[in-house]
Amino acid sequence: MATVNGARVALYVLLWLFSAVLLGLTATRLHYTLRLPPGDPLNNGQSFYDPIVAELLVTSVLGIIWSSVIIHVIHRSYDYGRISSFAGELVGLMALFTLYLVGAAIASTYWGDLFWCHTYWQCRVLTVLVAFAWICWALVFILMFVSVMFAVANAAFFHPLHGRYDARDSYFQREPKRRRFFWF
Repeated sequence: MATVNGARVALYVLLWLFSAVLLGLTATRLHYTLRLPPGDPLNNGQSFYDPIVAELLVTSVLGIIWSSVIIHVIHRSYDYGRISSFAGELVGLMALFTLYLVGAAIASTYWGDLFWCHTYWQCRVLTVLVAFAWICWALVFILMFVSVMFAVANAAFFHPLHGRYDARDSYFQREPKRRRFFWF
């Protein structure tokens, strides 16, 4: 039977994969616009870059890093303090939510309807870039919803986000661990 943690890990794996695809698409777009061949009809052959593509590149890198860290914490049941709590996860997801939303919305404003130029390779890249930006935003939204519902149902906002609680071995216990020796 599937668990909530299994579903969350699967969603984070999908976020990692789609962020990696978005990273490749934004890198392709930046490579093209920063190295325009002379005589290219785009911008009269003058190199440039789109700031929203750079923002989506940074957001996709942050999405890859964040999903890797969270998969690691859930899978290995680590406690890294407040950052590995549900509240820490939700703060990170809210930041990604905002970044993906801004990037996808502005990219949709610029390149929302490029059907007139689908014969050109770069128009198809821009169309797919916008689609993957929205897919990543939707995945982050679903992850936020699932995490909030799990944290509310279990009153676990400040508990470890892996969902397995051992009060004797957790960073979140009420009393600090007593050590027998100063190095153990």
